[in-house]
Amino acid sequence: MTREDFRDADTTTADSGNRAGGRTVPGPASLASLLVSLGTGAYVVDSKGTVVAVNAHAERLLGRPEEEFLGRDAHDLLHRSRYGAPLPRTQCGMRHAYMAGRTVQSEEEWFERGDGSLVRVSWLVTPCRTDDGADRTLVLFHTPHDPEEVRAPGSRFISPLPELERLALLAETTTQLTATLDVETALRRLVRLVVPQLADWAVVDLVTERGEVRRTTVVHADNGDLVRREDLQGPLAPVPQNSLMPLARALRGVSPALADPSLHRTPDSPFAVEQRRLFAESGIHSAAVAPIRGLREVLGALTLGRADRPDPFTAADLPLVEDVCRRAGLALDNARLYQRQRKVAETMQRHLLPQLPHVPGLEMSARYLAAPDASQVGGDWYDAFVLPDGTTALAVGDVVGHDLDAAAGMAQMRNVLRAYAWSQQDPPSRIVSRLDRAAVHITEVTMATLLFARMSPVGDGRWTLSWTNAGHPPPLLVTRDGEARHLTDGHGILLGSGTDRPRPDGEAELLPGATLLFYTDGLIEEPGRDLEEGMERLRVHAAALAQQSPDRFTDLVLERARPADNDDDVALLTVRVPVDGAASRH
Repeated sequence: MTREDFRDADTTTADSGNRAGGRTVPGPASLASLLVSLGTGAYVVDSKGTVVAVNAHAERLLGRPEEEFLGRDAHDLLHRSRYGAPLPRTQCGMRHAYMAGRTVQSEEEWFERGDGSLVRVSWLVTPCRTDDGADRTLVLFHTPHDPEEVRAPGSRFISPLPELERLALLAETTTQLTATLDVETALRRLVRLVVPQLADWAVVDLVTERGEVRRTTVVHADNGDLVRREDLQGPLAPVPQNSLMPLARALRGVSPALADPSLHRTPDSPFAVEQRRLFAESGIHSAAVAPIRGLREVLGALTLGRADRPDPFTAADLPLVEDVCRRAGLALDNARLYQRQRKVAETMQRHLLPQLPHVPGLEMSARYLAAPDASQVGGDWYDAFVLPDGTTALAVGDVVGHDLDAAAGMAQMRNVLRAYAWSQQDPPSRIVSRLDRAAVHITEVTMATLLFARMSPVGDGRWTLSWTNAGHPPPLLVTRDGEARHLTDGHGILLGSGTDRPRPDGEAELLPGATLLFYTDGLIEEPGRDLEEGMERLRVHAAALAQQSPDRFTDLVLERARPADNDDDVALLTVRVPVDGAASRH
């Protein structure tokens, strides 16, 4: 509201007033008749700022009935920052004016309407005196005619954010993104942080390991929910090196920029065509684009778009978007490094594990499941190989430690065991005893568990199993009819204990259709529960799967018996004595 807008209102109040202290002070008059006579929104507050009267124009403009005004503190009821937050009293110019008894006007103030929406008003406050002689303050206001100046409830992203909100957003971004080492999780958290607080669309384009660009995330706000637009995701065309498009520049590491889709020229490249399609499909009318940088390279770009809200991004928004992207870049860089490390560790572990041999009269299957944490890859292993006398050696073990050192120690332990088993035709207990004495001198393994066994055919499709157990979970034997039991004989102390006590052997007969399962403790161990509970759970599931093929048996045991919250790796080795004695490996 300009001074001219208030001229008639000032005249109305001044006609019956006098001059005092250089300002116009209305004289005694009926408060009700005064408000009715005004052609704009008006209300009157007392010396404490409490509303004592209001006119019909104010009720209509603010969508509030008279009873919502009367007796309420006008500042607490109406005054808001342009971001919808309660306005501190120390920052409210209107309150300062009527508390000081001065006549002041302003072109901008934000009032909260009855439905929670915000409306920008122009206002004038001036002292007045009622017919009972009490000092009051008259507040006159009107709303601009521009409909864009009315903001819906919950609209938060008029730019720029206040400093406290900006710092809070950046702190939350750091906390949320550094709490995960998964790229997909980090991206989901990123879009939740910026939509709808900064924008109603968020688009993330990432540069792959091969230098290609993939649109991995397109999300928009819809009635409080975040909706993913998978039809707008996917690989992008090569980025033109000389393009001045904000996205192309961001992907080259250039500073953040504003993007106005209405100013885009005819697309001059497949990359530009895809960007125009994004804007057309989303309805984005204003966007801010910033690079996502890692420590060594550009990882991608973040595009924030506004489609449902009329206010465009401005240059004042770009520092905040850049700060958000800087934190996102560090988090994504760490996540990628973690995943790279995990892939290397898993690849190393899988290459260290052997290919299963083809043994006439036996079927074998094995699985290795890495731990969820890359640093936990390494210690569990299995092995199977044919000895010179025709017997089959089987082993499963767990080197103490959960890292790449444990994986390397596992490989050393396995190779030494193979050498002893191949060169010496002794019972399993003697071979493991020699391994225990030698390991401290020729490997880097400090402690480990090991189950080592020999299987020999005895005719009529039957096999004998002899084994020794060095502190490892006992093998599980499942008959063709679904009877399952743990083979608890032959149990001795783990490797690396420093003792030289004789180790026992166990022996059992495997009939046609029998299934033997070797496994590591990651399959049965569950935090807060006894190991026996996990062993029993495994026994029950394995018994129910007796008729499944070795491959299917192994997969289902791993799926059903392994605790969901176990963070350890798992190795399994399944040996089946076929009913018909056929030799096949799946």
